Amino acid sequence: MTYPEGYLLGIDAGQTVIKAALFDPSGHEVAVARATTAVSSPHPHWQERDMDAAWGAAADAVRQVLDVSEVDPTAVLAVGLAGHNDGLHLVDGAGRPVRPAVLATDSRAVAEAARLCELTGESALAMTGSVPLPYSPVSILAWLRAHEPSALERAAALLYCKDWLSLNLTGEVATDPTDASAFATDLWTQEWSTAVLELYGLEDVARLLPPMRRSSVVSGTVTATAAERTGLRPGTPVVTGCHDVDANALGIGAIGTGALSLVLGTFSINQVVGNAPVVDPRWQARTFFPDGASPRWLHMSTSPSGASNLEWAVRQFGGASYESVISAALRDGALAPVVDDPLYLPFLYGGPVPSSGGGLVGLRGWHTAADVYRAVLEGIVFNHRWHVEALGSSFPLVGAARLCGGGARSAAWSQLLADALGLPVEVTDAAEAGARGAAMLAGAGVGAFADLGAAVDACVRVVRRHEPTRSLDARYGRYLATAEALATLRT
Repeated sequence: MTYPEGYLLGIDAGQTVIKAALFDPSGHEVAVARATTAVSSPHPHWQERDMDAAWGAAADAVRQVLDVSEVDPTAVLAVGLAGHNDGLHLVDGAGRPVRPAVLATDSRAVAEAARLCELTGESALAMTGSVPLPYSPVSILAWLRAHEPSALERAAALLYCKDWLSLNLTGEVATDPTDASAFATDLWTQEWSTAVLELYGLEDVARLLPPMRRSSVVSGTVTATAAERTGLRPGTPVVTGCHDVDANALGIGAIGTGALSLVLGTFSINQVVGNAPVVDPRWQARTFFPDGASPRWLHMSTSPSGASNLEWAVRQFGGASYESVISAALRDGALAPVVDDPLYLPFLYGGPVPSSGGGLVGLRGWHTAADVYRAVLEGIVFNHRWHVEALGSSFPLVGAARLCGGGARSAAWSQLLADALGLPVEVTDAAEAGARGAAMLAGAGVGAFADLGAAVDACVRVVRRHEPTRSLDARYGRYLATAEALATLRT
């Protein structure tokens, strides 16, 4: 079936999977295609990806979705992009990668992050809305200066994941405020700040800062070379795009002040929209889509302690698929843990508080694989609760929590999350929330929607609601006590 208004294409680039999805003007998914990319770990703590491979995967996904949908490329009105934040993508003056991309699960810069936190004290939090973390661009830049100075010398621009894909699509170097606010923007003006660079001792990096454009502004068009690679029409408008967590919030309609949204994905993402920034070391206050001319902020309490734990467990211990593992672990009465069930700490790649790493505690000889997997799933939702409670200490949470990410596809895991939070959880019809959010930005950029509020009204529908059915407070108390006790074992 064709739509005279045309189609909107959204590209959502995660750290291992890149998705391209076509939507009609009502936000219904017409087709989706996925391509995977390999993550390399040449040294402990390193998580990298070949940048050309990432572009190739994105281009393949776009071509596949056009082929599967049989949509004429001339009917694609515009392209929007979203991608993971943090990490680092450096390109030279010719727009070519300087080195492999550093991903947000990378932790090589732990020492640099600690030094920068000590150096800047509370100033970084007050000026930028966040403190340096191991996967923050500022920490990785400090690491490169110490260990790979030639990479910085060759670099001409600092980009984020979606910016790299946009560069290949359009030939334009640019970023948007949502991604830029992870590095060196002023918290209040939401613009690049030389004062922030000076605070970090990175004044020389100013030359790498790309132009900043609003997320829904058309920042370029598909080049002839990119058209040949992707199957898109040359000249198709491409909007600047945004950080994938912002796209997720948009794609599930959680854009109002006080709206709580969660991503049950690789990272544990928990966020609340505010009309003014509130700073706290437990979250990052970053730029969000403006409400008309008024700036807004997305308060993100996050950690690399999400579904990556389940992916690791399946790789190590086996399982036909994530779906089969979740089903076996949470079927029937298995949702209700007993007192001696093991506890899992989901800190394989770091956590929201200092820890000695991940852990499986209380394992007994009679426990089964399903018990272990259930502990992993429970540990992930308990980590979400820690973040949500942090946000709830400063923000009134309005309405139900909106949920997206791969875990949202499981009704049982979504229910476990509602029980852990003690809050209602809503799931929308967005199977690919990030891609839909990116497509909605594209629609706003070419006038298909009057604004983002109109885009939400047209595109988002709630299809499932989970009310809390039992208390997990006692289990959560044991989880916190275990995490705190094991934190003393750090070296």
